[in-house]
Amino acid sequence: MCLNGSRGAAHGALIPLSPEAMADSAAEAVLAGATDVHVHPKSPCGQDTLSPRAVAATLTAIRSRVTVPVGVTTGAWTEPDPTARLERVRSWTMLPDHASVNWHEPGAEELAALLIGLGVGVEAGIWSGTDGPARFAASPLAPKVLRVLAEVTDPDPTTAEATARTLLTDLSRSPHGRPVLLHGEEAGTWPVLRLAARLGLQTRIGLEDTLHLPNGERAKSNAELVRAALAQTSAR
Repeated sequence: MCLNGSRGAAHGALIPLSPEAMADSAAEAVLAGATDVHVHPKSPCGQDTLSPRAVAATLTAIRSRVTVPVGVTTGAWTEPDPTARLERVRSWTMLPDHASVNWHEPGAEELAALLIGLGVGVEAGIWSGTDGPARFAASPLAPKVLRVLAEVTDPDPTTAEATARTLLTDLSRSPHGRPVLLHGEEAGTWPVLRLAARLGLQTRIGLEDTLHLPNGERAKSNAELVRAALAQTSAR
């Protein structure tokens, strides 16, 4: 379950931005059936951050409410300079259970190696439309990651499934042997989620990926999205 992503206040009051709001949303989503939490810690002004203070506050708040694994982003937009991003992660005073590392971004290998060395599981973010699959296939770290986070960046509901299948084909050329979590974004979220269910792959849902339910109505919470996803996958 992906709590908030890079979304901010402009996307509405339902986006959890403070540690307390994230914890409340995570608890409701887990009660609804979520088994894992992926979150973007936020600065006081609502921007994604790798700040050790923000990461610790976010993890502390969420872990006080749930017992499922909690992971964070390390996307390059949080700190564009790869060296500075490494230093940020080294300065963390509290470690997440896992962290996503986007393989097409500069410094991904070094960052993944650091996280693995710290005992943090790495979700290898492999985005469609990037050189991520080829870079991951050539990486000696591929067999060491927690799982592959196959991210379908195609938001078109009429083509997202085909884009997902192409991404999965590209990933199959890498003998990484790791579980694959397949998910989409925006209007492509639900077709990709249903495909993941049909293929028996892990998947996720949350306000990071979509603000809308399968029928197009605006979702009221992460918990509502989780319930809708379980209904979709059980009906496959």
